[in-house]
Amino acid sequence: MSNKKKIGIIGLKGLPAYGGGASVGENIILQLKDRFDFVVYSVSSHTDLSTGYYNGYKQIVMKRIPFKRLNTLWYYIKSVLHALFVENYDLVHLHHRDAAFLIPLLQLKYKVILTTHGSFTIRDKWKKYRPYFRFQEKCFVKKADIVTCVSKNERRLYKKYINLLPKYIPNGISSVDTNHLPDIGYSDYIFFGAGRIIPSKGCDKMLAALQKINYPGKILIAGDFNQVRDYRKKIFQLAKNLDVVFLGLIKDKKLLLSYLYYSKLFIFPSNQEAMSMMLLEAASAKCRIICSDIIQNRDIFTHNEVLFFKTDNVNDLARKITFALNNNNKMNNKAENIEKKLDNEYLWPKIAMRYQLLYK
Repeated sequence: MSNKKKIGIIGLKGLPAYGGGASVGENIILQLKDRFDFVVYSVSSHTDLSTGYYNGYKQIVMKRIPFKRLNTLWYYIKSVLHALFVENYDLVHLHHRDAAFLIPLLQLKYKVILTTHGSFTIRDKWKKYRPYFRFQEKCFVKKADIVTCVSKNERRLYKKYINLLPKYIPNGISSVDTNHLPDIGYSDYIFFGAGRIIPSKGCDKMLAALQKINYPGKILIAGDFNQVRDYRKKIFQLAKNLDVVFLGLIKDKKLLLSYLYYSKLFIFPSNQEAMSMMLLEAASAKCRIICSDIIQNRDIFTHNEVLFFKTDNVNDLARKITFALNNNNKMNNKAENIEKKLDNEYLWPKIAMRYQLLYK
């Protein structure tokens, strides 16, 4: 029988992860699975796996319900009931502000750590639920025994709006062995990637900028387009007259890293983020990066490491793409500087140790 502390994980929704908070939680688990017993609550809409043990942790997979907008709520409720009445944990690690309403229930039995992944950022399709999210932030987040957040700006906003100062623990990356990346059959291309291709990710801005400079080369775009129908149409319209390949959602992490590594430019035009895993993964793959100048990106990198453009400004993005294509040595120097910063500040083993201290 294991004498390791047992930790319940609620909020990741499904592993293996292919982006966002789930990727953060998965990496914490993989780094610490030899020291703790993890039980991850998931839902069948977010994983193809069934309940069982995988790669050193247990995953309990709830059956999805056909009502998409209620599916996540149903998952949260079933998870907390199972944690309270079936399992016995030493503590529960809850991910996402949206699940904060579970904290008073979980605290009937457990200590609770809450990690938020972008509070105060509400994407377009959720704006009508803004009062619900604000209620969560004001009434439930601060009830956790420990609150952590993945971005410096999120920490500033919690201090400003509810006088809470969470522990800042950034997202991390793993070292990439570029000698063992799979062959992808492409070279000399510009790459854009996101888990979900939605307006806030800015793919339309990138395509408009490339149209503006009459870019003749290949452009690879990875991500799930089936999120916003009208936006999908807009993307395909903007892709006309450009040499664009749509790759769909890439769930295989090594394959994604290959697309990043072999690109000549990675463009990240998002106007809303917490602390982007995609941006960190691009940096770990030694990409030459052009990214928006939102505060969340500037909190991670400097002008010495990436080429910034003015957020949502197509003309400035077009200028920066032209500069990058004409100044390969300068972009390579930036990429080398990024590698040094990642090694010093953002490798998962170092990040995971900070969570281990909180668990203990």
